[in-house]
Amino acid sequence: MKPALSLLAAGALCLVACAEPYSPPQFVAQGDQIVVTGAIDHTTLGAFRVVAADNPQIKTLVLQNIEGSVDDDANVIFSREVRKRGFDTVVPSDGMVASGGTDLFLAGNRRTLQPGACVGVHSWGGGGIIATELPEDDPEHDRYLDYYDDIGVSEDFYWYTLEVASEDEMHWMTAAEANSHDMATTRATRLGSASTCDAR
Repeated sequence: MKPALSLLAAGALCLVACAEPYSPPQFVAQGDQIVVTGAIDHTTLGAFRVVAADNPQIKTLVLQNIEGSVDDDANVIFSREVRKRGFDTVVPSDGMVASGGTDLFLAGNRRTLQPGACVGVHSWGGGGIIATELPEDDPEHDRYLDYYDDIGVSEDFYWYTLEVASEDEMHWMTAAEANSHDMATTRATRLGSASTCDAR
C-alpha cells in the first residue's frame, strides 16, 4: 500500500475519506526488537502494550512499513507512549515511514535511519481545511506543534513538512534534509530514492 495522505492527520483523513483499505498494525517480537508494519489506528496502542508486556526486555521498535495513520489522535497517543517507555526507533534499509509513521519515528529515544530507508513527509488537509492556507497561529496547528514540543522536535520541522509537498503528494527526504532537521540521533548517510520509496 502506498503512503496515505499527510503528516499526522492527513494520512487519517485520506484513508478514511477515500475509503482506502489499510492493514492494521502488526507487532512481532524478533530477538531484541519489535517489528511493526501497517497503518496506525485505534487498535495500535492496545496491541503495542500487549507485545511490550510480553517482552519487557525489548526497547527497540523497528518501523518496517508505516504508511501513515487512519486516526491522528490515536497516532499522537501511541507515539507519546513509545517515548514515555523509552523505546528507540529504527527504519531499516528496506523500510518506510510516511505521514504519521514519520511522526512515530521521531518519538524514539534514539533514532536510526539505516542506509536506503524511506522517510516521507507532506502537508495535510481535509474537511475543507488546507494547512498551508491557515495562519501560523491557527489552533488547528496546535495538535502537531504540541506533539513536537513534547518529544523535543523543533517546530521548524512541522512548517517544513507543510511547505515541501502538498497534502496529496509525498516528499521523500534526502539524508541531507533529515540531518538538517536532526531526525536521527546518528547522522543518516543515505536514504532511499523517490522511485524506490514510491514502490514500497
